[in-house]
Amino acid sequence: MECTVRWTGPDGPSAMSFVAATGSGHLVAVDGAPEGGGKNLAPRPMELLLAGAGACTAYDVVLILRRGRHDVRDCEVRLSAERAAADPKVFTRIELRFLVRGRNLPREAVERAVRLSHEKYCSATAMFAKTATLTYAVEVAEI
Repeated sequence: MECTVRWTGPDGPSAMSFVAATGSGHLVAVDGAPEGGGKNLAPRPMELLLAGAGACTAYDVVLILRRGRHDVRDCEVRLSAERAAADPKVFTRIELRFLVRGRNLPREAVERAVRLSHEKYCSATAMFAKTATLTYAVEVAEI
């Protein structure tokens, strides 16, 4: 896996904006908060890490449920995180709230998929678990 991050420079849209080019050929803009010299034109780096963790685990949950031939129609993960007060300001607590919608989805199957994601498959949450306490909540809704 590769990624190149380039500062847009003093003539860019913000003094603290960057563009990341991923190995799969996609671009992601990153900017800082105004108090840090940015203009809040794009997500902050730590927001992207949190979003990546949410996407990683949601991907797992949907894949596991589909492989189990469950009729999953929607999966949403809301993440809430706290960071350390001192540098490096790592995540110290992350709460993940899953809302999975489908037809005749057994709650046990959804809970199993979430558990498997976090115990076996999700690389992002596995890394965060080294510095943060992770908690999960699951809601299953019929469509």
